Amino acid sequence: MTPEELQSKIYTYYDTFGRHDLPWRVERSPFTAFLSEVMLQQTQVPRVCEKFHLFRNRFASFAELAAAPQGEIVTLWQGLGYNRRALFLHRAAQRITTTFGGALPTEDSDLRSLPGIGPATAASLQVYAHNRPVAFIETNVRAVFIHHFFPGKTSISDETLHPLVADCLDKTNPYRWYSALMDYGTMLKRTEKNPARNSAHHVRQSPFAGSRRAVRGAILREISRAGEKGCSVETLTSLVEDPRRDAVLQQLCDEGFISRKKNHYSLSD
Repeated sequence: MTPEELQSKIYTYYDTFGRHDLPWRVERSPFTAFLSEVMLQQTQVPRVCEKFHLFRNRFASFAELAAAPQGEIVTLWQGLGYNRRALFLHRAAQRITTTFGGALPTEDSDLRSLPGIGPATAASLQVYAHNRPVAFIETNVRAVFIHHFFPGKTSISDETLHPLVADCLDKTNPYRWYSALMDYGTMLKRTEKNPARNSAHHVRQSPFAGSRRAVRGAILREISRAGEKGCSVETLTSLVEDPRRDAVLQQLCDEGFISRKKNHYSLSD
């Protein structure tokens, strides 16, 4: 299959079945691209849509997001999982505001200097925020290229895929191309045995129930519900019955999520 043939196939699907109504596609801006890309790092699209609307209705710019209390960001984030991303989102917005004048930077090195932004997210932000022709790989991209170029093969590395991804990139409109790739890859994973499982980088996600992440989430949820008055140690002890509770509480304090005053825990400002 040639790059032109792949583009034609994927655009044909996208034009008919693409998710053109995703809120960050309806309202395209560097700010909405930033919000959605951080939220989508490890969370499914339907859940992100709900939270995206909450954040977007509350914050109109990087400056507004940066100025908000950290506790409010963490509270709004509840339900998206991997709560460290809430802190990264807030701290990145603060850096964008203070260092880059409130505008999302365009250069890879500047984007990667932001808290929580690694190589893949920096590349995706160049595409979705600035429509720059940058090749990057994530799970849906892996699914598409493994399905069409490596059928029946296993342990396909990103190093093997990257030249193909770069060759097939629509340099005239990378935003549209990657949007189409995401939707086509999502379809493949729904209708085929997920081709991305044949990637050398595929890792099965550990179950959430009973995990340390679940304990962290439960603690943050209860402290968030308690509001400004905080949640007492006794209340947390009764609501979160897990032998890892105290260690997780200390970790959350060390990370800056929460603070303790006497006998109560509250979200950090």
